[in-house]
Amino acid sequence: MLEKLEGLADRYDELESLLASPELYDDPQRAAALAKEQSGLQPIITAYRQYRAACADERDAQELLAEAGGDAELRALAQETLSASRAQIEQLEGELKILLLPKDENDSRNVIMEIRAGAGGEEAALFAASLYRMYTMYADARGWKTERIGQSETELGGFKEITFSIDGDGAFSRLKYESGVHRVQRVPETESQGRVHTSTVTVAVLPEVDDVELTIDPKDLKIDTFRSSGAGGQHINKTSSAIRVTHLPTGMVVECQDERSQFKNRDKALKVLRSRLFEIKQREQDDAIAAERRSQVGTGDRSERIRTYNFPENRVSEHRIKLTLYKLDSFLDGNMDEVLDALITTDQAEKLAKMEN
Repeated sequence: MLEKLEGLADRYDELESLLASPELYDDPQRAAALAKEQSGLQPIITAYRQYRAACADERDAQELLAEAGGDAELRALAQETLSASRAQIEQLEGELKILLLPKDENDSRNVIMEIRAGAGGEEAALFAASLYRMYTMYADARGWKTERIGQSETELGGFKEITFSIDGDGAFSRLKYESGVHRVQRVPETESQGRVHTSTVTVAVLPEVDDVELTIDPKDLKIDTFRSSGAGGQHINKTSSAIRVTHLPTGMVVECQDERSQFKNRDKALKVLRSRLFEIKQREQDDAIAAERRSQVGTGDRSERIRTYNFPENRVSEHRIKLTLYKLDSFLDGNMDEVLDALITTDQAEKLAKMEN
């Protein structure tokens, strides 16, 4: 590990010299690439410098302890410094191991999220709306930007499905763990007997990709226009601004009717299509090398039940890490960090165990 850290420290120093060079002013694209590389290394180098300082403190304390002789006060000071430096070294070693773990190349990307009502009819659609609210509140709290791309609403204000984007630093790195089946247990408003019903909602989290990263041949697309409408056929548009894009090789269909502009709807639909195709491409690559799909806790498969929301008990149960919280109301208000942090910690621990074996 130390050899690798020394190599990274040398590279960081080299980047500092390169970025200070006047010649770089004529090549802004290269300058941006070097600055991005340096920014990525900075947390590792900061921790490594702290680690080296702590090691130096440990050596100094050992020398002082050897020279203290019968001076009790000096020996106590040296022992205190030695204990503190060793504790810091142990802490920094753990941090550095995590910082050196292989990075998910998608972690810095923005996110496309798709929420779909599953089993449970209207009740599932209403809970899909609750999850949409939860994610947008979480995004707002972190200063991320959300934007609807398309939705299919129900008469009671639920969503048969809704697609939206979340733009912000680290959005995918935290929300990627939300892919899967979310189960809700509660008494529906329409239930006269007070019986608890179980419904499911499927969440898909896709990394947003640029068109330069995944090129789609225009010949592979069939694009149709139609008039958009709200729930129950209300708010009929007088112009055909809604867009339906069909990817002919895969049969994948994406609709967008959120914008009044046909061109904006087309751009949004293509953004979703690129992200879906990118996910399929990655999954095929992962299968080919028998690797886990991305770096998600659990299989990440959408058929996997990942979490249960139990309203009568005010309980959230995260099945992948066997974590239960009795603060469902707060969780649905977007206070998700306790669960997401636990998922990330478990993921890191599993990666460390594999790296050390």
